[in-house]
Amino acid sequence: MRGVEDALDIEIPPNARIIRNLIEGIQYVQDHVIHFYHLHALDWVDIVSALDADPAETAKLAQSISDWPKSSEKYFAGVKEKIKAFVEAGQLGPFANAYWGHPAYKLPPEANLMAVAHYLEALEWQREVIKAHAILGGKNPHLQTYIVGGVAVPVDPNSPSALNADKIAWLKRLFTMAKEFVEKVYIPDLLAIASFYKEWANYGAGVGNYLAYGDFPEVSIRDFGSYFLPQGVIFDKDLSKVYDVDHKLITEYVTHSWYEYAEGDQVAKHPWEGETKPKYTGPQPPYEWLNTDGKYSWMKAPRYQDRPMEVGPLARMLVAYARGHSRVKELVNMVLQKLGVGPEALFSTLGRTAARGIETLVIAEKLIEWTDQLAANIKAGDLRIHNGSKWDPATWPKEAKGWGHTEAPRGALGHWVHIKDGAIANYQCVVPSTWNGSPRDAKGQRGPYEESLVGTPIADPERPIEILRTIHSFDPCMACAVHVVDPKGKEYVRIQIA
Repeated sequence: MRGVEDALDIEIPPNARIIRNLIEGIQYVQDHVIHFYHLHALDWVDIVSALDADPAETAKLAQSISDWPKSSEKYFAGVKEKIKAFVEAGQLGPFANAYWGHPAYKLPPEANLMAVAHYLEALEWQREVIKAHAILGGKNPHLQTYIVGGVAVPVDPNSPSALNADKIAWLKRLFTMAKEFVEKVYIPDLLAIASFYKEWANYGAGVGNYLAYGDFPEVSIRDFGSYFLPQGVIFDKDLSKVYDVDHKLITEYVTHSWYEYAEGDQVAKHPWEGETKPKYTGPQPPYEWLNTDGKYSWMKAPRYQDRPMEVGPLARMLVAYARGHSRVKELVNMVLQKLGVGPEALFSTLGRTAARGIETLVIAEKLIEWTDQLAANIKAGDLRIHNGSKWDPATWPKEAKGWGHTEAPRGALGHWVHIKDGAIANYQCVVPSTWNGSPRDAKGQRGPYEESLVGTPIADPERPIEILRTIHSFDPCMACAVHVVDPKGKEYVRIQIA
């Protein structure tokens, strides 16, 4: 939407801007909580160890870090019995694919039991809070109400089928529920677990360059200064200098990607001139050793000023911190103080994981404020949700180019569209996991995933939980499997990450 709106110079109404912020904001909160508990927690939490926990001691631990009402001895005893039943029946379900008993696990049994309890609670919680998407987007996932020029959510205080006072009140209840869980469960758990793994502030730094497009416009998408989360570029971990984003400095290589450019594999192209022409040269059955000196990935290699960049919550929080975002600075400093680590800890697997939690709280706190802004607009009689002034293709220029940018939960997401004679001539996307998971470029520069693994200690090569900790800290989004092999080509283990 934003790419076409940019190409056609369409400004959306305030209500549409707020509704889009609400849709995206609750997605951040739900997505980050799901990631922490259901996609990343088992890298740090030993579920089976929870069977040795004392429910009374677990209750004391939970009550010492939060006033969450469910933290009773009886409650944790019930969770322990549930885990025991799973184990005895041999039906661990979502807990089956993990390295139980691995020496890299460090949490005491009581902390493990607390984390498992909250894992189960988060399953129920996320199902409720995301009902906001049903109200504002028709469904979740793949919302149906985004349209060029605004949104298709009707706003009418007098209509039961439109966004009215009752639905606004419902949204506020859901957002209050979201905020309370983040404040009283997610953040305390994050700090408690991180306190046992402080050494991970020394691993997983990656490329040290960070890119954030910024998002949640509070005036206009064109007004970068109005974004709640600011835009910016940081090089070499230097928080004293934040550069403004210029999308024209973004290019993509295919040197080590299973694609080809007409001009050859050594060139880099801006997305407006980009091509997506597959050229698979990888292993054939019986799947011999992958040659990383050649092409080895289905991802292109995006670069900013010809440098690899990390995107995502850590990039956003670093840019916000360096830009002077007061709430982000307050929370970052609080987390560093509670963990007893210095600012250098931010550039790590631990820092990346903490940044996601900080961002979740910052956005959760903002949701009700945006909802109140929407309610105030409706009360004042502003019911506009769409700008249809350029809906007719006959009014479009003969040729136009647009850049649409947003910050998806996983990071900077850009769409580039070239419209010619009323039709799309070229469309290219550079998504967060392409930035973070990119292969090497023509200069041999590694992408963030690859660089972040350099120097990581592995206790057991056949159970490489340390690799999972760092890769999962990026929250990868790839519907494929990761293959771990030794230099001679032996596959140790195949890990499904989708």
